[in-house]
Amino acid sequence: MPPRLLRPMWVLMLLLAGAPVAQAQTASVRGFVTDAADGQPLLGVNVALEDPAGALRGAVTDGDGFFLLPGVPPGRHLLRASYIGYQTATDTLTLGPGATVTLRLALTPGEAALDEVLVEAERAGGAAAVTAGLQTIDPKDIALIPAPDVSGDLATYLVTLPGVVAVGDRGGQLFIRGGEPAHNLALLDGMVVYQPFHVLGFYSAFPADVLRSADVYAGGFGSRFSGRLSSVLDVHTRTGNKKTFRRSFSLAPFVSASVLEGPLLRDRISFLASARESTIDRLASAYVDAPLPYRFGDLFGKVHAVITPNHQVSLSALHTHDRGAVDPEAADEIRWTNTAYGVRYLMAPQSLPILAEILVSASRLDTELGPRDAPVRTSEVGTVNVEVNVTNFAGRSRVDWGFFLRGPSLEAELGGLFQNLDARRARSSNVGAYAEPDLYVGRGLRVRPGVVVQLYGTRGVFAEPRLRLVWERGMHQVSAAAGLYRQELAGLNDRRDATNVFTAWAVAPLGRISNAAHLLLGYRVTPKPWLDLSAEGFYKRLDDLFISEWTAFPRFTTTVQEASGRAAGVDLRLEVRRPRVYGFVTYGLASVRYEAMQEALAIWFGTATLDFRPPHDRRHQVNALVSTTVRKIDLSARWQYGSGLPYNQVRAFDGFVLMDGPVDVRAEPGTPRVIYDRPFGGTLPAYHRLDLSAACTFTYGDDSYITLQAGLINTYDRANLFALDLFTLRRTDQLPVIPTAGIKFEF
Repeated sequence: MPPRLLRPMWVLMLLLAGAPVAQAQTASVRGFVTDAADGQPLLGVNVALEDPAGALRGAVTDGDGFFLLPGVPPGRHLLRASYIGYQTATDTLTLGPGATVTLRLALTPGEAALDEVLVEAERAGGAAAVTAGLQTIDPKDIALIPAPDVSGDLATYLVTLPGVVAVGDRGGQLFIRGGEPAHNLALLDGMVVYQPFHVLGFYSAFPADVLRSADVYAGGFGSRFSGRLSSVLDVHTRTGNKKTFRRSFSLAPFVSASVLEGPLLRDRISFLASARESTIDRLASAYVDAPLPYRFGDLFGKVHAVITPNHQVSLSALHTHDRGAVDPEAADEIRWTNTAYGVRYLMAPQSLPILAEILVSASRLDTELGPRDAPVRTSEVGTVNVEVNVTNFAGRSRVDWGFFLRGPSLEAELGGLFQNLDARRARSSNVGAYAEPDLYVGRGLRVRPGVVVQLYGTRGVFAEPRLRLVWERGMHQVSAAAGLYRQELAGLNDRRDATNVFTAWAVAPLGRISNAAHLLLGYRVTPKPWLDLSAEGFYKRLDDLFISEWTAFPRFTTTVQEASGRAAGVDLRLEVRRPRVYGFVTYGLASVRYEAMQEALAIWFGTATLDFRPPHDRRHQVNALVSTTVRKIDLSARWQYGSGLPYNQVRAFDGFVLMDGPVDVRAEPGTPRVIYDRPFGGTLPAYHRLDLSAACTFTYGDDSYITLQAGLINTYDRANLFALDLFTLRRTDQLPVIPTAGIKFEF
């Protein structure tokens, strides 16, 4: 690692080394909090210490159930750990000077009041709970969204978020606040997943049955994350049940699934395994009057071990497979597979007030387009990733810091798609370090300044400053975020064709590294315990983007050209949580503009630059959900609306005659050609759809359940346009009205 990158890391290590000296006369209490029923770590538990004088100090557990209370005065203290839905755990601790006490607390499910939150945190759940671009999604939130599956999927919830655009219900691509799909960083337990969605848009690579939580940063993400321009999807899976074996099986017309988990060594080592396989081409296609040529599935496995009270390790693996024709009447089939393996080591050293994790993972994506025995295009991208992340605690503040090493490798065969791109095997290296203090300033204000310093191969050293802040006072919260971001790996896609989802990965095309600047400002208010409202404005500037060269004549070969872009908008959210009714409404207003630069533009349009709406610029989005329970039947309805997306208009037609010799142009009809107008100058019809779901769970035997589910997708059979062939005017629609039903066994 270059010395320039090591300097800030050495400074932080020296500060850490001095921490025990500074706190030699005080004690610290740390530990992990789990669910007594299954050994799962509990996020958001309030842990408080009270001394004989009544003074309180507290902490909130993180996703691993970890808490740390440093700088505790010696003496006798009462410890309380409380969490809504669980019985409060209490203990009496006598702490000596310099003592460090490590606890493992197991909370028993039961009724308990929620104590006052003593430490502010960015994490919060709920549709309106967005903080500086961050929203945390819980599996219980996913279960409320109508879907053609008994268990639900993360993808169905993501498309309800304002600012998240899906161009269709097939293809597996999401655009978040103006960014391209390749600008989104998707992580599963720290492993990079290059294509996190299946070919059918209802499904991701992350089934809800294995999720613990998912953090979605729509922009303004902190220094811990780097290498992408637009957003971060940080998915965390739960650990397997450490008490008893559990199994679940489900069958539905779209997908069938199974989950198996249990202890390998009771209370110490557990495993979790999940498998899903699509049934849409065999079951749903039997009663749906539309071709459904899709096959997909995924496998996930995880082993988690508690080595000592201060050390844990987990091993995770993921494999997905997809194939299908995005346009069912087209001849080309798209196929891809994801493979990822990772090890995560978590430790809380007894002598230091820190929590550290070491991540080692390898990821790979293979994509093909065309016949299975003779694909016309292929792309392979993979990376090896090593990370060390450390959190240093100091009262109500902390410092997050770490360093990383990434080694991406790529290879592609593009069949002439991007003729000016060298698609031969390429390798790169990316090494860097980051630091991000989380400072409690006082009066409800927390500030998180940060910086990432990294070396991109031979292209030099770059610094990316970041800033996040949150101010909370009573029922009000104001948050803001800003930062600079860079991305060396580019995902290239020919967006001129709406049904083309083939993405070719390349290292810094044309020798440039894409970069972006983010600015976010948000406000959230909770006027009633059951009501949340929030508004967040955002602006993104995107430079050194790479898109397909624009020509007035459509053609199967093209070149890569440079572009810049900007995205701006506002997201509005309202969430209602009543005992018998839950619901939310979200609205997104956005504008995305690209500016392309190429020499040929002057020939076509008389200008050297071209300003246009890219094909994912959806101006208005509305999502509304209502969920209730009637006679033990859970009912949900979701309506979504999206204004029309841009598309290429036809300016004229002509005939082309190849003059390769003496040709009688009066007798030679030539080849008909379509001539495009300016790029994406037209607007498709609006998209809207209503989905309904009803589910009921029955108990049988000892701790066993059967869930029955039924629903309708696209209830009023809206003919939503997916793509229009400008040569033949053949229309391809999204999925029609589809009745769904499913059954799930848990025991």
